[in-house]
Amino acid sequence: MRRTERLFQIIQILRANQSPVTGRSLADELEISLRTLYRDMAELIAQRVPVTGEAGTGYVLDDGYDMPPLMLTADELEAAALGAAWVASQADPSLARAARDLVTKLSEAIPKELRPIVLDASSRPITTQPVIPERFDGAILRCAIRDKSKLHLSYQDKNGGRTDRVIWPLLIAYLNSIKYIVAWCETKQDYRHFKTERVLELEVLKEKYSGRRAVLIKGWEETMAKRTRT
Repeated sequence: MRRTERLFQIIQILRANQSPVTGRSLADELEISLRTLYRDMAELIAQRVPVTGEAGTGYVLDDGYDMPPLMLTADELEAAALGAAWVASQADPSLARAARDLVTKLSEAIPKELRPIVLDASSRPITTQPVIPERFDGAILRCAIRDKSKLHLSYQDKNGGRTDRVIWPLLIAYLNSIKYIVAWCETKQDYRHFKTERVLELEVLKEKYSGRRAVLIKGWEETMAKRTRT
């Protein structure tokens, strides 16, 4: 890895962490020596990148620091193209269209010599199962998740019966070709997973749910971990 790419990667790692990252952790992830890592940190500070910390305690990147747009490595472009291709093949029509538009915008914004990486990527997803169409607009569901709006679902259970639920939608989970709405269910007072293909009707309610979505998702993750252990 060239030094310029390594400096950029250090910034990306620090941006992704809220707590200090030790020099040893950075060096191990980048597969470099501590001495090289310390030289890189000194170079970043010399370039006025707002990194604070020191050896032994860890490094943090000050809030609000922005990198120049689209400073992407070849592998990062490959990852973006692969992800967009997967979304285009698995998501609802509006999100699939957004994924294709993303590839177009990337190819127009990056340097000419990097465009083949996006337009003719060496990796691509292979799907063997068709995506089952849904009875609702996926864009409405995603908007409700972002806005923390409660939803009223009319849902078909595995036995073919119909049930009505009020849920707090937290995220959309993809498992192979099946999509689930991960939510807190007011009816059951517990976390529940709803297959999108079984949603008969979906209504966005005016009422917002309380609490931070990130905290609720963490609670769901902990609940799933406990169920897996038992």
